[in-house]
Amino acid sequence: MKTYRRVIVVVLCFLSISVFAQKDELGAWYMYFGNNKISDRFNFHNEIQYRNFDVGTDLEQLLIRTGIGYDLTENNNNVLVGYGFVLSKPYINGEKSENIEHRLFQQYITKQKFGRVFLQHRYRLEERFLQDDFRMRFRYLLGINIPINNKEMLPKTWYASAYNEIFLHFNSPVFDRNRVYGAVGFVINKNMRIEAGYMNQIQENKNRGQIQIGFYNNIPFTKN
Repeated sequence: MKTYRRVIVVVLCFLSISVFAQKDELGAWYMYFGNNKISDRFNFHNEIQYRNFDVGTDLEQLLIRTGIGYDLTENNNNVLVGYGFVLSKPYINGEKSENIEHRLFQQYITKQKFGRVFLQHRYRLEERFLQDDFRMRFRYLLGINIPINNKEMLPKTWYASAYNEIFLHFNSPVFDRNRVYGAVGFVINKNMRIEAGYMNQIQENKNRGQIQIGFYNNIPFTKN
């Protein structure tokens, strides 16, 4: 029970920071990620992200992604094709507007381990069907997880997490944005973990931070 109380305390601390920082336009992203095996090599990716301008209900973006992946090697070197639905509600001249985007994407993920350091490389290509435009974008993410109280990512393990992701357009301007993220996570069991952290998003004319709380579910749909 003490361990789960600590998880709750960490999450509440990040929420408290977000509440006090609203005047500085600090956003909050609440995220669910599922990566569920449907056979020895195939996996089903499912994801929901609820992104707010603040800690409450001022919706900035709702993102739903799904896809089917295939492991080129056992539990590694995964290729995936998927679809994303994006509902955005930006402010234009002080008033809320609404934009809908349909997105196709293809990605490749490879993982490495050096001692107790877990690395992940993700390469993603996106075809973005906007309401009045079509765009293509490339993304590269380098992520790292380091267990703290164990040498491996075992149940009841606290870990540090970080990533950097760059977004590049196929047309001008080439640079879209860069995201830098740091967090503390907890492995609940072999199929579930939770993270709470902070992400800074750098764009050409804007720099904004987001508190992030994410839940990860890897429960397989088939028997191991």
